[in-house]
Amino acid sequence: MSAKCIELAVAVPQVVAHRVARAALTGPIMSERDRMEFQRMVSEKQAAFSEACWGMALQMWRANQELTLSMSRVFFTPFLLNPRSAASIAAQTQKAAMAVLGKGLAPVHRKAVLNAKRLSKSSPSIGI
Repeated sequence: MSAKCIELAVAVPQVVAHRVARAALTGPIMSERDRMEFQRMVSEKQAAFSEACWGMALQMWRANQELTLSMSRVFFTPFLLNPRSAASIAAQTQKAAMAVLGKGLAPVHRKAVLNAKRLSKSSPSIGI
């Protein structure tokens, strides 16, 4: 997870710098290449954030199911030989939160890293 955050922290400024430079050099009349790049930028962001929201919602649903099952075991079987400690429940909750965050970060990370690689191959100058 931390490796993805670091990659994202490196890729995003590269992509933003490239696109801002392209926008600054474009001027009032955009070339077809620039128009396609800006349309792609908008559609990619919409798709990535939509996928992130759905992934996080689904993961949150799964985590809630697991936590509910865990809590119901505690309430309905109070005399277990190995009762769960507060620390183990807290660890499960933290693991669930990190899984939700990971599901949200994955599509954004994927698009940003791919864009950084793709845009590093082209110059932001006024294109054809």
